[in-house]
Amino acid sequence: MSFWRPTSPLGGLSRVKAGRSKRESSWDRTGGNRDFKVVPPGETAVLADITGTGVIEHIWLTTRCYSPMYLRKLVIDMYWDGEENPSVRSPLGDFFGVGHATCTHYVSLPLSMVFGPRRGPKGPFAAAMNSYFPMPFGSHAKIVIRNESDQPIENLFYYVDYELTDEAVPDDVGRFHAYYRQEKPCTPVPNGLAPGEKPAPWDLPGTNLTGEENYVILDAEGGAGHYVGCVLSIDNHNASNQPYSWPGEGDDMIFIDGEQWPPSLHGTGTEDYFNAAWGFPSGAYAGPYHGISLASSPQEHFGLWSMYRFHIEDPVRFSKSIKVTIEHGHANDQGNDFSSVAYWYQHHPHKPLLDLPPVDERLPRRWPEHGLWDE
Repeated sequence: MSFWRPTSPLGGLSRVKAGRSKRESSWDRTGGNRDFKVVPPGETAVLADITGTGVIEHIWLTTRCYSPMYLRKLVIDMYWDGEENPSVRSPLGDFFGVGHATCTHYVSLPLSMVFGPRRGPKGPFAAAMNSYFPMPFGSHAKIVIRNESDQPIENLFYYVDYELTDEAVPDDVGRFHAYYRQEKPCTPVPNGLAPGEKPAPWDLPGTNLTGEENYVILDAEGGAGHYVGCVLSIDNHNASNQPYSWPGEGDDMIFIDGEQWPPSLHGTGTEDYFNAAWGFPSGAYAGPYHGISLASSPQEHFGLWSMYRFHIEDPVRFSKSIKVTIEHGHANDQGNDFSSVAYWYQHHPHKPLLDLPPVDERLPRRWPEHGLWDE
């Protein structure tokens, strides 16, 4: 860093750099106003297929599809530099920060959804989605959306904004990765609590000194890199085996480079890892680095939650592997449905991303008749 090379995003806006600004979009090549693609069931739409060296700086898209829960049925894949296995694989809605196949309005630094009470032709299940994660590539970039629903995507509008350069990608620049995982339901570990017993949350029975039963958010191997955050979605339908309906109290544990217990990073509770406290009393809120993009009752806690934590200022670095985990309840004593998307940068080669679970297994347990959208 020098006086003329500030590290803040706004401070760097005055610097004039060589580069070619480009865009791939769904604009109507006839000059008309049908600025979208139609994607039949089982088909794939290519959003970008770029040759050269550069970085994707922004993705905007919105969709219209009449298949229920379609945001879990549409899959976004991204490939860098000719790789056969993608570096990004996720259901569409989850990638952009909200689980459970629905939309909300929230704005964070790298991701956002724009959504409001004027819901338009698709009711509460359509929104504009944005990503500002930088996605560098050395020779090639490809972004696709696969329609795994039984209905066409009637409208797929999108922008992919990027820059090309004649400079080689520096050796210290990793490739962007994101991957969806789920456990539905998590397997609860009996806690031995007697019926009717209601200790203070910090006196709940049960211990966890291995992390082996934790929910896994990220399990990456290969080149060096750093973890930059996650979106975690919880369907809190099973808190009956402990005296509180709150689905938290689960500690975050991050194991770096194959280390054994205890991990280098061990937290104190779910809401603590997501930078809140005392059971998310605020309900939904949106901060640049952390927030709750989808909230149920902040008093009863039952229902659907999506929360995000981005390690923009505090990336978690690894040399060869990283395993990001979190307990599902104290000492894994709850059996709720967990799903997540992890985001990280890594040098290739990377551990291959597996196919997603079949569509039927990805769908949320409750949608939408649980009442969240029945206003």
